Amino acid sequence: MYKLKFSILLLLCSFFFVDCSSDTDQGQKRPEVTPSTPEQWAVRDLTRAIALTDTTVSRYFTGSDMTLHRYYNPYTNSVSSEVASVWMYTSAIEAVNSVMEALKDMKESAPNLYDANYTRYNDLLTDLYKGLEFYSGTYTLTSYTQTKQWTVYSVDRGSSVGTANVEGDKNVYDDQEWLTRELMRSYQITGKKEYLDKAEYLVSYILDGWDCTLDDQDREIGGITWGPSYVTKHSCSNAPLVSSLVWLSKIYSGKKDSIIDRKIDQAGHRYTQKEEKDQFYLNFAQKIYDWQKAHLMMSNGVYYDLIGATQNMPQYVTVDGVRYRQGIPLTTPSGIAYTYNSGTMLSGGADLYSLTKDETYLSDIKSLTQATFSVFAQKDAAREGYYSYPLDGFSTWFNDVLMRGYLAGYEFDSNASLPLSTFQDNLDYAYANYLYRGMLPTSLLVGWSKTTSNNNTEAMFEFAFASEYAMLSHYVIKRNK
Repeated sequence: MYKLKFSILLLLCSFFFVDCSSDTDQGQKRPEVTPSTPEQWAVRDLTRAIALTDTTVSRYFTGSDMTLHRYYNPYTNSVSSEVASVWMYTSAIEAVNSVMEALKDMKESAPNLYDANYTRYNDLLTDLYKGLEFYSGTYTLTSYTQTKQWTVYSVDRGSSVGTANVEGDKNVYDDQEWLTRELMRSYQITGKKEYLDKAEYLVSYILDGWDCTLDDQDREIGGITWGPSYVTKHSCSNAPLVSSLVWLSKIYSGKKDSIIDRKIDQAGHRYTQKEEKDQFYLNFAQKIYDWQKAHLMMSNGVYYDLIGATQNMPQYVTVDGVRYRQGIPLTTPSGIAYTYNSGTMLSGGADLYSLTKDETYLSDIKSLTQATFSVFAQKDAAREGYYSYPLDGFSTWFNDVLMRGYLAGYEFDSNASLPLSTFQDNLDYAYANYLYRGMLPTSLLVGWSKTTSNNNTEAMFEFAFASEYAMLSHYVIKRNK
């Protein structure tokens, strides 16, 4: 063990010497140290994740209030005035969570790396959650079963803590779901109950958006709209919650903690019933997963973006003198098959299988792993010998979510090793050839634009690369056990 720790320390010194250099020209090959053991590969990946995260934090954040700017251009050394949305802000929390998870994994094998970074990353995580509160705001919502005041997170940052506008289209459920996922991870890493409490609060808000009204066959219409002011139901406002619900079910397994479930009977009357949390969370995880699989799966096995409704505005009904939101029949699914909408179903299916051992989920994992790689990974499209993934819009971060799905599925389906190796290869290629002032280009296989003004880079993309490297370090160890 002493020799292993010493060799890792020497390797770290080599990595830091390479990784921390300030510049490299476009296409200039960087000197590489080739690790010879899984532990060394893991250290290399984690070291790169830390370097990328540190650089991104230093370039994109300003002020003690943790203001995150959307773009930075390493060629012009300029940061945009546009402030990132809460979804983009969450990507920073994701990267820090991923680094901290990996550091904990490697505490024994790489103690110097752990000692140098874990505490400062824990402090950074605390600061990020303080900054998150600039996106919070309070409003009153009439849902399918109640009218209640909620404090949740806006798309846009407010001028001070708690003052963000959370009305209308400034409030979407998927933003709360990405935050819930990271709050759950932060709780699992640190054990701080405040993260769990916030996650459960957001879950109760999101599930308040589940369409529990009944159709003409007395079945729940189901699904969660994109936000309270929308009627379309999206993959991104349903599947991302599944894993968090499974994790909550595991936390409360064997305990007697209870929760109030709000329901609607056949006559339209609203009523409540008490349920134990572990079963309540598991039931909802399964309902949401099954709903998305039934309504949004394409014929090629991946997932549509959304499904519409027969009305284009929320509808309301009065029952027993009380106003409630009314369910609306669905139309047909549509939209682009984004990588993240399949990635969350992979993660959700893997987490459901880990808890229930239902073979249906295992079958889904295997078929979805094959389908996503077939549909989204294009060999030799950008560079010979490499697989490339979509780059349009926010696809760079969407691909990060897909990689998370492969990681979750790998535990039960070794076929995910090929897709995961493509993410490793693409990151390594870019790190060796295109790392510039500590940053990677959006196109890992093509590099930076020769027109310097075109190199404005999304903060969430840099955090995605950092998170992927950190998660891959964990995978390297798991794969070789």
